[in-house]
Amino acid sequence: MSRRKLWLYAMLATALAFAAAGRSNRYIKKPGVLQTKAWPSASTLTTDFLVESQAPPAGFLPVQSKNARSLGAGKVLVASRNLGDPHFAKTVILLVRYDAQGVLGLVLNHRTDIPLSRVLDSLKAAKDRSDMVYLGGPLETAAVFALYQSPAKPEGAEHIFGSVYLINSKRLFEQTISAQPKPDVFHVYLGYAGWNQDQLRQEVELGAWFIFPAEAGSVFNVDPDALWPEMIRKTEMQVARGERGDAERRD
Repeated sequence: MSRRKLWLYAMLATALAFAAAGRSNRYIKKPGVLQTKAWPSASTLTTDFLVESQAPPAGFLPVQSKNARSLGAGKVLVASRNLGDPHFAKTVILLVRYDAQGVLGLVLNHRTDIPLSRVLDSLKAAKDRSDMVYLGGPLETAAVFALYQSPAKPEGAEHIFGSVYLINSKRLFEQTISAQPKPDVFHVYLGYAGWNQDQLRQEVELGAWFIFPAEAGSVFNVDPDALWPEMIRKTEMQVARGERGDAERRD
């Protein structure tokens, strides 16, 4: 079994253990990362729902940046090859909150082998859902979030970009799943990634991340395992072209 799968199963085991014990949300403390108390209500991105036991076109290449000033909610982080943190190596992360209180993101390309019906077994509407949940990040893995692409804003959902919204309460989960959304427009995540603004800016300036505008095709990619290789390859090609252009202008 690969190291990545071992890590995913370990994190999921932790999530389910939290749920089985009936524990309340607790933020895994980490130096430089905001604490739970920074998020006092659902409107500021906490969740009251705990775990209870199109692929981009072939030529897809959004403009990317390594300028920390372009960070913000609705942006996508693509890990560079030299990012050594095992929690974030080869990840693609959608930022869903970026403000003075902190930065939260959901990892888009860590799909698990756990079906939605098992994770949301307290919801009757989810009992026949076989689509797999994602590991959103290493923090608060007992918390459940969802990203939903909808032509109309679901009441109470938080707009992230375009037609994509964040679902972060049990009421919204019940309402959304009852409508039987297709798996290609509805992804569920356990946990999230978190930084403070200065920490993430520093990581970007050190070359740990590339910044992209968000695209629904990336968020709901039908082959999440291929998402990072494709985005990093095209990013590096774009960087190489830029460097060649600079060299030619100097000559």
